[in-house]
Amino acid sequence: MQRSLRTPLLAVLAALVTATSATLALATPARAAGPTAVFTKTSDWGTGWEGRYTITNGGPSTITGWQVAFTLPPGTTLGTYWDATVSSAGQRHTFTNRSWNGTVAPGASVSFGFLVTGAGSPTDCALNGAPCGGGTPTTPPPTTPPPTTPPPTTPPPTSPPAGGLAKHALIGYLHASFANGAGYLRMADVPADWDIVNLAFGEPTSVTSGDIRFQLCPVTECPNVETEAEFTAAVRAKQQQGKKVLLSIGGQNGQVQLTTTAARDTFVRSVSAIIDRYGLNGLDIDFEGHSLYLNAGDTDFRNPTTPVVVNLISAIRTLKQRYGAGFVLTMAPETFFVQLGYQFYGSGPWGGQDPRAGSYLPVIHALRDDLTVLHVQDYNSGPIVGLDNQYHTMGGADFHIAMTDMLLAGFPVAGNTSAVFPPLREDQVAFGVPASTNAGNGHLGPAGVQQAVTCLVKGQNCGGYTPRSGTNPGFRGLMTWSINWDRFSSWEFRLSHGPFLKALP
Repeated sequence: MQRSLRTPLLAVLAALVTATSATLALATPARAAGPTAVFTKTSDWGTGWEGRYTITNGGPSTITGWQVAFTLPPGTTLGTYWDATVSSAGQRHTFTNRSWNGTVAPGASVSFGFLVTGAGSPTDCALNGAPCGGGTPTTPPPTTPPPTTPPPTTPPPTSPPAGGLAKHALIGYLHASFANGAGYLRMADVPADWDIVNLAFGEPTSVTSGDIRFQLCPVTECPNVETEAEFTAAVRAKQQQGKKVLLSIGGQNGQVQLTTTAARDTFVRSVSAIIDRYGLNGLDIDFEGHSLYLNAGDTDFRNPTTPVVVNLISAIRTLKQRYGAGFVLTMAPETFFVQLGYQFYGSGPWGGQDPRAGSYLPVIHALRDDLTVLHVQDYNSGPIVGLDNQYHTMGGADFHIAMTDMLLAGFPVAGNTSAVFPPLREDQVAFGVPASTNAGNGHLGPAGVQQAVTCLVKGQNCGGYTPRSGTNPGFRGLMTWSINWDRFSSWEFRLSHGPFLKALP
């Protein structure tokens, strides 16, 4: 996905966090054996900092639930947090364990983290009502594990309202952390036609950190940006309408390489924190550029060995397990990383090829049981060979038909008939197009896009390409970059394709 302006706040934060090498520990020595919660300021960039509390069970009995409460000084604001839930009353913040880290055996430790804007450090820390350094509780500690979800009358932010995805969905990206030339659009002003809204973008603090950050567009770039509370309320309103709101990670500028297991774990932690903070439905993977590649000798998409691929698969599986069956997972690779795999895969058996060719295939294949929708970007693409062994070029319906047919029919990878990428289910497949000529190369007017969909769904008006997959009545729908660019172009995409998709059987 293209954009011309990077988020200044994210860029500055990434640089400052990377430049910070000192770790400032502000811990109170334990006064007695028992549970303790030790605070560490892991990064400090002047205008804010990142903190972590480590809960250690120094007692003889297993802890079955914990709460850590502390006070931040005036003028200091709590931001993103992870590995805990939080409730706040003024400057007093109480963090409660999640379902997976509430049990702490004797001698074991767990931790949670958070970001803060402003100076100062936490004070008056209490762990289950007792001083965090150990001692006698000032109030009786919980006798049962603290709840990891709010009461049933208040749906938890990590469990949005149930409801299936539309059979034929309209999917769009919302410029949430930047404005770009299309201008900023508040979440509350996104029309109800959009079935999935992908928030662009979560980006890493550095290419290999795995530490994903997401903030709303700075007011200096987006004067009409809503408050975080207004944004979260608007997300909730969309979900009450049956819509899905996802965090999209990557984009043109957000290179993410999970080269180590530490980066993988940081990815899971930081992404979970964002999902929890805004109560999102899931995740969109929009890795572009050099985020994914295949090492020399990694030639079988069914058994990948390259760390950036293996760790991404593992991270997404962990997130899926954490959030359960309702977790929505979409992906938006470019044709270079998917359909090009019909001809070339990685650096090839003798080396010399681009190691990124087809590198999304092992990720898609490994996660096919968890994947909700794959919407390949059918734009900003060079010519690609289809299953008819002919080159197909952007600008006509046949490009979308041929590229999508490959996913619905399956294909041998790098021409190897013993290594066939199996077809995806119809309901897992959509394709992406630019909302206007401003949004990306390869824009096609509504008539051409609808010709492609009609061919794929009904087998009609297919032109010169005959789909090998036959008819696909369950075809999921259309994705566009972007909702903002569609508004900029008087909503041509939404007004043309929304009713068209809803009218399909």
